[in-house]
Amino acid sequence: MTETAPFVRYEVSDGVATLTFDSPHNRNALSSKLVAELLRGLDDAAADDAVRVVVLAHTGNTFCAGADLSEASDADPAVAADERTRVMIGVLRRLVEIPKPVIARIDGNVRAGGMGIVAGCDLVVAGPASSFALTEVRIGLAPFMISLTLLPRLSPRAAGRYYLTGEKFDAAEAEQIGLVTVTAEDPAAEVARLCAEVRKGSPQGLAEAKRLVNADILAEFDTSAEELARRSASFFGTPEVHEGMLAFLQRRPPSWAE
Repeated sequence: MTETAPFVRYEVSDGVATLTFDSPHNRNALSSKLVAELLRGLDDAAADDAVRVVVLAHTGNTFCAGADLSEASDADPAVAADERTRVMIGVLRRLVEIPKPVIARIDGNVRAGGMGIVAGCDLVVAGPASSFALTEVRIGLAPFMISLTLLPRLSPRAAGRYYLTGEKFDAAEAEQIGLVTVTAEDPAAEVARLCAEVRKGSPQGLAEAKRLVNADILAEFDTSAEELARRSASFFGTPEVHEGMLAFLQRRPPSWAE
């Protein structure tokens, strides 16, 4: 992939804006380039009266691998972490507050920060190749900012389990615990069906319905986002996070797991 090739492809057809994560070299990780293009795509979709529904999709076997740890290791830890946390909060909030329904179409792996993206969507369709995990604890972190979208979706017991263990789970489990709306053998067909159903609603009706559903989530952004950003940034540069990231990049267990 060339430097100028988009990491998020934007296409509009039949009232549906599809934003496709297409950064296979890093498993659609949340690099600065991918995040900037995602935000731009969401803004373009919000401003286009012809767009009624937004779909997030992906190429390859991974929807989103979470933070781009190679990028994270290239800069001053404290400064870079603070910037990343605030950008991530902005992405999650944009998904929740954009006045048009956002549907995730997943048939691949979702990890860490990618889980927050999924939870920020209004509807989520997962295919049989999907898998999910909150792996932050395994590199010395916790799911700080993404808790803003995740905790309102997950059952409390499920949140406790998967926050603490980092275990991988499948689409059926994701549906059962509230992360996924529906599983489907053919996620593209199910998303097309849902888009057709959503388009039967009026633009203002859909916008107000989404505001009602997401009011509590947005209120939590207002009260907790700043504290979560500080807590998250404060952990980067600590010995455990340094060891966790290094172990991840070197494909070995961290010292505490040996």
